[in-house]
Amino acid sequence: MKKIFSIVFFIVIVLHSFAQHKTENVVIVTLDGMRWQEVFKGVDSAIIVNKKFTSDSGQITKNFWSNDINERRAKLFPFLWNTVAQHGQLYGNRTKGSEVNNANPYKFSYPGYNEIFTGYPDTAVNSNDKIPNKNENVLEFINKQKGYTGKVAAFATWDCFPYILNKWRSNIYVNAGVDTFNFSSPSFQLLNDLQFLSAKPIDVRLDVNTYLAAKTYLKENKPKVLYVAFDETDDFAHSGMYDQYLKSAHAEDAMIADLWNTLQSMPEYKNKTTLIVTCDHGRGDAIKEQWTSHGKDIADAGQIWIAAMGPDTKPTGEATNTELLYQRQIATSIAALLGLNFTPAHPVMQPIGTILK
Repeated sequence: MKKIFSIVFFIVIVLHSFAQHKTENVVIVTLDGMRWQEVFKGVDSAIIVNKKFTSDSGQITKNFWSNDINERRAKLFPFLWNTVAQHGQLYGNRTKGSEVNNANPYKFSYPGYNEIFTGYPDTAVNSNDKIPNKNENVLEFINKQKGYTGKVAAFATWDCFPYILNKWRSNIYVNAGVDTFNFSSPSFQLLNDLQFLSAKPIDVRLDVNTYLAAKTYLKENKPKVLYVAFDETDDFAHSGMYDQYLKSAHAEDAMIADLWNTLQSMPEYKNKTTLIVTCDHGRGDAIKEQWTSHGKDIADAGQIWIAAMGPDTKPTGEATNTELLYQRQIATSIAALLGLNFTPAHPVMQPIGTILK
């Protein structure tokens, strides 16, 4: 009798878990090379006064500075701190005992994005060269599942993403760099004009063009999994342009807010979608001159952050005194939010349990 009761109890618990599972769609956004320091502490006072890095410190101070750290970070990232912090979770404030790290040793873009989407810090992925990724990624895994085929898409500013996500093998839609939007709608035709005719201060299209294309695709094609990859923050940081780095970060926050509002205005997505926001790597900080750089020789560059919000994520806000999290856990978390178990040929880690409860 006890055995029968145990089996019945287990079935009830399993059914209850499925009944509580509300996420039907996942949207992932990355801000390339966006430091956790600005996300959690706002504008860096040591860099803002350095004329080598900030040409217009007066305007930046007016727009983004406050002596209060909570106000300062909310000025730079109003969506993260006025919406996600209220309705979701943020990890990576190391001053409050919340640490998120790269597991890969290289601390730059291709290895970071490989880790995010394959869950595997493959030491053979050690350059930014345009080489098709041999590792299976979670987006292609989801695309193979019943009900998701043709419902997974990625829009990126950096033109290396077709290789990172291996679009030739994965069969997911990847639009990156200045790829033409091969859709007949007037909206996409206008976006083609914008990306080809506008100035390109970072050599590829602007992040806003990437975002508007992703938003248009969302409204016209209604994918179940959408990835948007911004790039300007990393480009301006490498150029030592702290004011432009901040302006791009602030603009990206506004785009994420607009994306979330768009999702909540559509019945296919409202209260059924989980948003994950993160970055591929960190940057220098202990030595302020190194804020422009990253890589294995810069200790701070492996320090990253993660934000999440959705119907299955408790609104616990800014995490404090948590266990160490790794970038490689994002892949399995994306699948788990959809009730899927990502088990590729390579080793992966367990999902981040706290964003699934």
